[in-house]
Amino acid sequence: MTLRRMALTKTTLRKTSLLASLMLGVTLLFASAGDGLWMTRVPEKARTRQNPFDSEAAAVSAGGKLFRQNCSSCHGGEATGLDKRPNLHSERIREATPGELEWLLKNGSMKNGMPSWSRLPEQQRWQIVSFLKSLQ
Repeated sequence: MTLRRMALTKTTLRKTSLLASLMLGVTLLFASAGDGLWMTRVPEKARTRQNPFDSEAAAVSAGGKLFRQNCSSCHGGEATGLDKRPNLHSERIREATPGELEWLLKNGSMKNGMPSWSRLPEQQRWQIVSFLKSLQ
């Protein structure tokens, strides 16, 4: 193999490796973040709802317990996400209103693998929202 051919092969390998790494990174970024379309489906009335347990330490504690019981199998015990499930410390969750989060818990987003938690009483959903907002 000539020197010129070896140099071209090395360059091609580097470019291919860089492209593969870039594609993997972009794929992981989007997979971990979900598609975010659920936020566009939240009705304005639900979006503007305030958490009745806002700033209550007991609600954060109760929400943490409910999170570990109901959510940690997908989102992990520290809410950092498992497999392709989203990290709940993300900017999207930090910027979501309490009403948007409660709506998502109630209605789910099956396209993204998020089940509806409507079977949980509303008070418990708000407590989970309190916990999620405390992660910020």
